[in-house]
Amino acid sequence: MKAPLLLSTLVVSLVLGGCFGSEPQAGAKTGAAGAAPATEVGVFTVEHSSVPLTSELKGRTVASGTAEVRPQVGGVIKQRLFEEGSEVKKGQLLYQIDPKLYEAAFNQARANLRSAESTLESARLKDTRYANLVKIEGISKQESDDAHAAYLEAQANIESYKAALETARINLAYTKVVAEIDGRIGISSVTPGALVTADQSTAMATIRSFDPMYVDLTQASRELLNLRKLLARDSVSAGTTDVTLILEDGSEYPLKGQLRARELAVDEATGSVTLRAEFPNPDGLLLPGMFVRAVLSEAVDNQAIVVPQQGVARDNQGNSYALVVGANNQVEKRVVKTERVIGNSWLLSSGLQDGDRLIVEGTSKVNPGSAVNPVAVAVDQDGRIHDIASADDEGAH
Repeated sequence: MKAPLLLSTLVVSLVLGGCFGSEPQAGAKTGAAGAAPATEVGVFTVEHSSVPLTSELKGRTVASGTAEVRPQVGGVIKQRLFEEGSEVKKGQLLYQIDPKLYEAAFNQARANLRSAESTLESARLKDTRYANLVKIEGISKQESDDAHAAYLEAQANIESYKAALETARINLAYTKVVAEIDGRIGISSVTPGALVTADQSTAMATIRSFDPMYVDLTQASRELLNLRKLLARDSVSAGTTDVTLILEDGSEYPLKGQLRARELAVDEATGSVTLRAEFPNPDGLLLPGMFVRAVLSEAVDNQAIVVPQQGVARDNQGNSYALVVGANNQVEKRVVKTERVIGNSWLLSSGLQDGDRLIVEGTSKVNPGSAVNPVAVAVDQDGRIHDIASADDEGAH
């Protein structure tokens, strides 16, 4: 009977020993798993900087001077004395209108003046003689007065004939149609033999000055209001009058322009204001009517907070926010206000300050309150993120 009892006792001991012996093993597995490791995120350290604030406006090129060539007198075109599309100078002869009728009118006016001058001399002598005779009662007072009146009338006629001669001279000069400004002349609408009139509505040709060239730009009135509010800040100073021009093909015009004028009223139809810039155009690359874009230096923000676009998101209500690494490496949510886009970055007016660690990589993996492992990164102008530590190591090697 003792053998079965000993065997039963041994079995029970082994079973109990196996059960208690397994507890340390289970405890060891739990310790190995422990808490989940902190999520690694890339952070951009916020620092204020001095940033130029620019705006890009659309516009068209406009000739700085335009003169339509029109006849001042009527007649038949005898000659065209320029090449279409060529450069012309102020005072250069462009067209010759048949001058025969105007030469005849000038000669007649000159003859009339000479005749009036001889009549004036005769009237003057008679007036002097009668004035002496009336003193000795050689003639009546009435005859003396009539002689004096004739003399005064002859003087008045001289002025009239001089004016007629000057008019004839001007009309004769107008038969030579000259350029009123320096510039490049376009296609002629008339040819030799054509009849032109002084009041015709069609220009014979048009001269345009290309150097300098104007660029008329349009800016929304609300943008102008925003700029004024921006310039009211202590940290913001006015920009320069420099203007950079972007041509139709996307290339940058090599010469800088200057902002010259701003329209004083808002266009009621478009709600915009017209600005005029002036560009040197020595090679004639700019032609009137070209569609262009201009970049204006409006202001300089000396305390600007500029952050990568990757670090700013919007919630369902459209509000902008950012995730930053706060105390104890925990994620915090900040409501921010975006001012404008600068390249691949946002200019913020509120929400972040110097020293904040903005999460720009790994934002989709964390939530406010999450513990993270921040890694300092840099963001280049193209928006690419670089690990600062890795970049330093490569530079050292």
